Amino acid sequence: MAAGRGRVTIVEVARRAGTSVSSASVALRGEPGVSEATRRRVLSAAELLGYRPDRRARTLRAQRSQLLGVVYTVADPFHAAVVESLYSVADPLGYGLVLGGVTGARTASRAGEDLLQERCDALLLVSPRMDTDELETLSGRVPAVLVGSDLEAPGVDVVRSDDARGVAAAVGHLVGEGHRDVWFVDGGPAVLAAERRSGYRDAMVAHGLAEHVRLLGGRADEESGVGAAELLLREPRRPTAVLAHNDLTAFGVLLTLRRAGVEVPAEISVVGFDDTRLARLAGVELSSVDQQPGVLAEEALRRAVERAEGATGPAVRRVLVPRLVVRGSSGPVPARRR
Repeated sequence: MAAGRGRVTIVEVARRAGTSVSSASVALRGEPGVSEATRRRVLSAAELLGYRPDRRARTLRAQRSQLLGVVYTVADPFHAAVVESLYSVADPLGYGLVLGGVTGARTASRAGEDLLQERCDALLLVSPRMDTDELETLSGRVPAVLVGSDLEAPGVDVVRSDDARGVAAAVGHLVGEGHRDVWFVDGGPAVLAAERRSGYRDAMVAHGLAEHVRLLGGRADEESGVGAAELLLREPRRPTAVLAHNDLTAFGVLLTLRRAGVEVPAEISVVGFDDTRLARLAGVELSSVDQQPGVLAEEALRRAVERAEGATGPAVRRVLVPRLVVRGSSGPVPARRR
C-alpha cells in the first residue's frame, strides 16, 4: 500500500478485480457463490493493493441481518415476477428476503417502515406509489433501490425499463399491421402511467396518426379493461386495436370483447404491457411488452447488496430496453378498414 494513502477498501478491490462488491466479499471470505476465476481475480487484486480486512467493519458486518426488504404490490402480476426473480438471485449471495406487501389498505410507505423493524440491511422498492419525501425518509435509514419507478431521491439507485420505448414498439407493431384507429386504456394514478400515456401519444404522432389518438380512462386493473371495452363497444366506429397500460387491463378488454362476440384479433387486436404469466396462458395468448423482470431483479438486488456492504457514490440509474412479444391477440387490420 502506497505511503500516505488511507486503508484500501473492498470497493477498490472489487473495482480492480472487475466485479461487484458483493462478489468480492464472498471471494475474500472463501465462501461459495462465485466462480474460481472470479475468486482468483479478487484475491490477486487484494494482494496487489495491500488490502487488509477492517476488523471494525467485520464486526459491523456480523451485526447485519443479511436480510433485504422488498416492498411490492400483492395483486400485481409484474411485481410477483420481480419478487420470484429476486429470490433466485438473493440466495447464492447469502441474503434472505423479507416481503412487505402493499394492498388497498396498506401503503408502500407503511410496508417499508415495517420492514425497517425487521433490521433489513437494504430495501428494494418495486414500483412503489409514494412521494419523494416518503422515499427520502426510508432511504435515509437504510440503502434503497427502486425497481420500475421514475422516482428520484439522493443516493437511491434506480433500475427500470424504458416504458415509453416499450409503448412505441407496441404502437409500431400495430401500425405495421395496418391499424390506424389504435386506442389506449390509461393507467390513471399507477406508477409510470404518465410515461406510458405520453409514449402512446408521441408514437401515434410519429406515425402521422395524431388525429386518431384516443385515451380511455383506467386504473391499471382488470375492471378498467372491462369498462373500456364496454365503452368502445357502444361506439359507432370502433377502434381496430386497443393498447392497454398493463396486462391486467388488457385481459379485462380481451374477455369483455370475447363475451360480446367480438373476434380477437380478427376484428379488434389487443396488446398489453408487462408480459406477465397471464399473457402467456393458453387461450389468452396476449401480445405484450416484456420489461425483463428477471434482469431488473438481478441488477437491483446486486446493487442493494453492494450498498448494504458499504459501496458509496452517486445514485445509479439503469434503464433497460423492453421488447415486444407478439402472440395471438394481435394481427392485421380487418380488410374492411384498410
